[in-house]
Amino acid sequence: MEYTQLGRTGLKVSRLVLGTMNFGPQTDEADSHTIMDAALGAGVNFFDTANVYGWGADKGRTEEIVGSWFAKGGGRRDKTVLATKVYANMAPDPDSVWPNHDKLSALNIRRAVDASLKRLGTDYIDLYQFHHVDRDTPWEEIWQAIDVLVQQGKILYAGSSNHAGWHIARANETAARRGSYGLVSEQCLYNLAERRAEMEVIPAAESYGLGVIPWSPLHGGLLGGAIRKEREGGAARSVSGRSADSLANSAIRARIQSYEDLLAKHGLEPGEVALAWLLTRPGVTGPIVGPRTADQLASALRAVELKLSDGLLASLDEIFPGPGPSPEAFAW
Repeated sequence: MEYTQLGRTGLKVSRLVLGTMNFGPQTDEADSHTIMDAALGAGVNFFDTANVYGWGADKGRTEEIVGSWFAKGGGRRDKTVLATKVYANMAPDPDSVWPNHDKLSALNIRRAVDASLKRLGTDYIDLYQFHHVDRDTPWEEIWQAIDVLVQQGKILYAGSSNHAGWHIARANETAARRGSYGLVSEQCLYNLAERRAEMEVIPAAESYGLGVIPWSPLHGGLLGGAIRKEREGGAARSVSGRSADSLANSAIRARIQSYEDLLAKHGLEPGEVALAWLLTRPGVTGPIVGPRTADQLASALRAVELKLSDGLLASLDEIFPGPGPSPEAFAW
């Protein structure tokens, strides 16, 4: 496994991030533990979760599964850089939602971190991430709450997720005025098929010393050999949701077919190439992989060893051209 610094911090993390969103809803506790053991055994030390994972009446279940894995001992917690998130309302159903139990008020941050620590069975969180932008809470209040948690030893670093470039700038300029450390990472949607983050989010992250953690690196399975799997009869899971909607568009389908044809000529697996491509991108710490099975984890691990030639990278750019830099992409 390769390691890198998380943004401007001294924290060393693996170039792959183990996403746990499927633990509970798709993968039972025993299999989730098996996947986490395999990941740690392969050198993956960066695990990502969120308080809301488990969804619906099972919100928080994923953190509990990670916590029960830590409870097995064997240095599991000590070897893991643990990231979780705060924002969503944790009520099991919409009818039981109560004010101040979501978003990023100082009150909810205080409540949410204590609840996550309890579910995770640990006394600190390495990276506490804001799952979404809170347009109602000023950054001064957010940083005041985070500074208290850092002083209490409950969290070490703060990160953002799904924030625009200007949100990152505003957050870290406010932190600088307060003498706070500010955001150290941004978790955003970024992959070969969705490159809009290159215009402003990633440049802002690089400028302020944030590590970029792409989520949905296969774009909901679209970049994982979706057309081939569809042909082979694996459509039930492989081409659902975002993938199915995208493949219904003839232009997108043609682009994905070109992608799969290109990689077939090189004898390469589409999903592994999609991950390897992200590892070549400036500012990227590591993509989040969310395996439902041990085999899926093994495929993701192979991507770290995969080196893409300049010629192949150029061909990928032809199929999936980026938006270009801001403002040149939309101004003279």
